[in-house]
Amino acid sequence: EVQLVESGGGSVQAGGSLRLSCTASGFTFDDTPMAWYRQAPGNECELVSSIRGDGMTYYADSVKGRFTISQDGAKNAGYLQMNSLKPQDTAVYYCAAGDCSGGYCDTGPTCGGAGTQVTVSS
Repeated sequence: EVQLVESGGGSVQAGGSLRLSCTASGFTFDDTPMAWYRQAPGNECELVSSIRGDGMTYYADSVKGRFTISQDGAKNAGYLQMNSLKPQDTAVYYCAAGDCSGGYCDTGPTCGGAGTQVTVSS
């Protein structure tokens, strides 16, 4: 069974940092693309960042220059380093892997599963 588990969320003050982790079971990241999504209460699920198998990355304009996505094949994990956090970054963060379309990725819904809560206070 393919499963992704997010961790590393928490409560921080504005300007702080967090590092989210996404550990995989049932498959290996290898060259599999992965992405981080987030959803705040009352908002739609949004793509925060993604990384392709060739290392090409994408960042939403709202996080560009502050967040960094990475993968560690040896640990079969993905990460999202979040610096200079802002209150508007407050959301539940989800990771997903594989090809994504229409709110679903190979590993399931883009904002499905438990996710990890990030709360940034001003």
